[in-house]
Amino acid sequence: MNYRQLGNTDIRVSEVSFGTWAIGGSWGTNNDAESLKALRYAIDRGVNFFDTADVYGDGHSEELLAEATRGLRDRVYIATKFCRQGDIHDPETYSKERVREYCEASLKRLERDFIDLYQIHCPPIDIIKEGSVFTVLDDIQKEGKIKHYGVSVETVEEGLLCLEHSNVKSLQVIFNVFRQKPLEELFDQAKQRGVGIIVRLPLASGLLTNKFSLDHQFEEDDHRSFNENGESFNVGETFAGLGFKKGVQLAQQLEWIAEGRGNMARASLRWILDQPEVTCVIPGFKNQQQVEENLQAIETPSFSQDELRKMNDFYHEHVKEHIRGAY
Repeated sequence: MNYRQLGNTDIRVSEVSFGTWAIGGSWGTNNDAESLKALRYAIDRGVNFFDTADVYGDGHSEELLAEATRGLRDRVYIATKFCRQGDIHDPETYSKERVREYCEASLKRLERDFIDLYQIHCPPIDIIKEGSVFTVLDDIQKEGKIKHYGVSVETVEEGLLCLEHSNVKSLQVIFNVFRQKPLEELFDQAKQRGVGIIVRLPLASGLLTNKFSLDHQFEEDDHRSFNENGESFNVGETFAGLGFKKGVQLAQQLEWIAEGRGNMARASLRWILDQPEVTCVIPGFKNQQQVEENLQAIETPSFSQDELRKMNDFYHEHVKEHIRGAY
């Protein structure tokens, strides 16, 4: 396993880490025994960082992490998120009293004394601009309940605004072969300010595995069946903002990136890891096999400069115009 510094903090995290949305809920059928087996396997392989949120399975993914990491407080870092259990547009959701309640509830589920990285969970841009939530987090930090804090954002503009606050230590962004805009400005600005970059949805909700046919049907409780067009939350969180069929077609045109790299998933993760500003990538998983597959990206060959230019051209000429939603 390779490890990278999380911005200018004292935390070094595994470059391939994992997100736990899928084992919490809204990604179809789950099996807790399989989830725990996968978590423990990842830890045994050197993964030392997991991302979760209080709304993933209404706290269930936090509870699973508590069970899997019991006794490993000093070996495994956990990042969780808050605000989406309330009305994200209501300033009261970000008050000191409410944030403390969210934080203490997560601590209880995680069975920890403090949270390594506490993140605002995709707040509206007005909340970021108003800025008082950052003062609240400073206070919660002084109380010892959190070690560092960051923000999970939907857009480049939101990310740039967050960078104006000196105690923001990380940005979590949607970034993948289909969604390259953060490369244009955000990544460089974050690096200059010593802010870590955590990449979520690296495989565009599975599109970049290139395993779907145009007529694929997702389970009813899988968000990919009910949020394709942003019906429940930001459309960018599903298929990188591309419609499903368009995404499948585009993935088929990118099959060449798998040559010499095993498959498209490994190649897509490798492309992200080759970006020097990226701290870690956090693909999801449901079982040990998926964890193992994602970890293969560590040994996957990097792309040549010619290949990188080709992928950049493909994004600008064929993908960018089809991305919907805030970006």
